Amino acid sequence: MTWQAWYMLTIVVLVLGALARNLAAPDALLLGAAVLAGVAGIVTPEQLFSGFANEGMLTVAALFVVAAALRETGALDSIGNWFLGKAKTERSALARMSVSVTTLSAFLNNTPIVAMFLPVLTNWCRKNSVSPSRVLIPLSYLTILGGTCTLIGTSTNIVVNGLMIEAAESDVGLHKTLHPMSMFELAYVGLPIAIVGTLYLLFVGRRLLPDYKDPLARLGDSYREYLVNMRVQAGCRLIGQQVEAAGLRHLPGLFLVEVVREGQVFAPVPPDQVMLEGDLLTFTGAIATIVDLERIPGLVPVAPDTTELHSTQRRGRMLCEAVISGTSPLIGKSIRDADFRALYNAVVIAVHRGGQRLQGRVGDIVIQNGDTLLMQTGPHFIRAHRNNPDFFLVGSVEDSRPVRHEKAVLSFVFLGILILLLVSGKISTVMAAFIVAGLMVGSRCISISDARQSVDWQTLITIAASFGLGKALEHSGLVRLVAEIVVSTAGTWGPYAILFAVYLMTNILTELLTNNAAAALMFPFAVAIAQERGLDPRPFVMAVTFAASAAFTIPIGYQTHLMVYGPGGYKFTDFIRVGLPLSILILIVAVLLIPRVWHF
Repeated sequence: MTWQAWYMLTIVVLVLGALARNLAAPDALLLGAAVLAGVAGIVTPEQLFSGFANEGMLTVAALFVVAAALRETGALDSIGNWFLGKAKTERSALARMSVSVTTLSAFLNNTPIVAMFLPVLTNWCRKNSVSPSRVLIPLSYLTILGGTCTLIGTSTNIVVNGLMIEAAESDVGLHKTLHPMSMFELAYVGLPIAIVGTLYLLFVGRRLLPDYKDPLARLGDSYREYLVNMRVQAGCRLIGQQVEAAGLRHLPGLFLVEVVREGQVFAPVPPDQVMLEGDLLTFTGAIATIVDLERIPGLVPVAPDTTELHSTQRRGRMLCEAVISGTSPLIGKSIRDADFRALYNAVVIAVHRGGQRLQGRVGDIVIQNGDTLLMQTGPHFIRAHRNNPDFFLVGSVEDSRPVRHEKAVLSFVFLGILILLLVSGKISTVMAAFIVAGLMVGSRCISISDARQSVDWQTLITIAASFGLGKALEHSGLVRLVAEIVVSTAGTWGPYAILFAVYLMTNILTELLTNNAAAALMFPFAVAIAQERGLDPRPFVMAVTFAASAAFTIPIGYQTHLMVYGPGGYKFTDFIRVGLPLSILILIVAVLLIPRVWHF
C-alpha cells in the first residue's frame, strides 16, 4: 500500500468523522479534503477542480434558475396543488409522492425532479405544519428508486450502457453477452426494487425520519404578529370556497380575524364561511404567512387609503420592516393620515404592536412608539432610510417579491419544453437545462438578479468538490486496492458470493465517490472476475448498475441528497439511520433477482 493510499485513507476517515459530528459545512470539508490531495500532488489542479466544469454540477446550477422562475410566477404552487392534491398529513403526502415522483424519475433525470419539487414540498410543509425533515429524504430516495426502472432513468444506467458497448466492440467474445440494454430491460429487477423500497419508506423509514422544527415553528409565540387587510379580487381561486377548505385556517402563525362584505362584518369567522368577490379579509399573522397570502392570485393587500395594490403596481417593489422611533413625527397619527406614499414612497400594509392583537382597518391604527410597520417599498428604501431618525431599524423581508402570475402559463410552457428535451435525448441534459433557464430569464419569468441569487452555491461547491476528491481517491490507488481485495476474496465462495461482493463494493464506492465514478471503476473488475471464473459478465455488470444508483446511506453519495440536506435541516447521521436499512434491503432483493433475470 503506497503512501498516497494511506494519505487519502486518512483524509477520508477525518472527513467522514467531521461530517458525522457536524464540525463544519459539507462544502468546506469536501473542498478542503480535495485541496489537501492537490497539495500532496496526488491530483493536478486541473483534475482537482474539474468538478466545477462537470455537466452534472452545471445542470444543477441551471435547474436552480428554472425552479426559481417557476416559483416566481406561481407555477410551482399550481404544480404543488396537483402533485400533493388535498394531502394534509405527512403519510398521505408520502403516499402521493411514492406514485408520482417514482414514475417521473423513471423517465427523467433525478436532479431536475428534486430541484422542481423541493420548494413545492417546503411550502406544503409550512402550510400544513409538517417539518420538512419528514418528507425531503423520501423525496431524494424515491427519485433514486424510480431511476432504476429504465435505461434513461439515471445517468448511471446510461454510463454503464456505454461501457458495455465499448467493451463489446473491443472484445469479440463479449459481443453477445454485453449487447446494449433495451429501454425497459432494467425494469425486471428495478421495478421490484422500487416497490420494496417505497413500501419500506411508507411503513418503516418514515418512523426513522427526524422531526426538526422549521424556523417559524421554533419561534412559537415569540414571532411578530401583524395585522393586514386583503381584498378578494375577480378571478381569485378563493371565490366560492369555504375558509377551512381554502386552507386559511391551517397556515402556521395565521389567524383570520374577520371578513367584511358590503359593510357587514363576520367575526369570528366560521370555518364554513364562503368567500365572495370583493370580500375584505383581515388577518393577523407572521411575515412568512403574509408573504404566502400575497402569492395567492387575486388576493391583494389593501392600502390605508383603501386602494388595492394590484400586481402590476407591486412589480419591482418589496416588503420591508421599519420600527418607529420615539422621535418620529409619525407618532400620534393614523396610518391613513401619515401620508406614507408622499413621505417615503412606501405603503403600509401591516402593523405589529408588541403584546397586543390589533383589530380593524390598518389605515385607522394610530402609530405609537415602537410599532413595527410592514411596507411595500421601492427597491432603494433600505438604503435611503437606513439612517433616518424616524425609524429605529429598517430591514427587508426575505423572499417577498410579488409573484409574476401573468407569466405562469409561459413558465409552464418552458417546463414542458425542458421535459420534452430530456425525454427525447436529442441534446444533453446540461444544454437542455441552460436553454430553458435562458428562456425563463429572457422572457422575464425571472429577473437576472433574482436568477443569480437563486443559485445555491453551497450545494454546487459540495458537488464539484466531491468530483475532485473522487479523482484523488482513484489516483492514489486506494480504490483499486480495496476493490481487488474484496472481489478476489469472495471468488472462492461461488457466483452468488462474487455477485454479492461486486454489488457491495460498488455500493460502498458510490457512497464515498459518485454513482458514475463508482460504476466506471467497478465495471472492468466485474467483467474480469466473471471471465476468470467462466461466468457470463452481464449479471455482474447489472449488479454494478443497480448498486451504483443505490446510494442511500451517506449524503455525499448522491447529489440529490446534497440538495435536500440543508433545506431539511438534516444531520449526517439521519441518512445513516434511514438509509442503511434501505440499502441492505435493496442489496438482498437485487442479489436474489439478478441471477434469475440474467443467468450466470
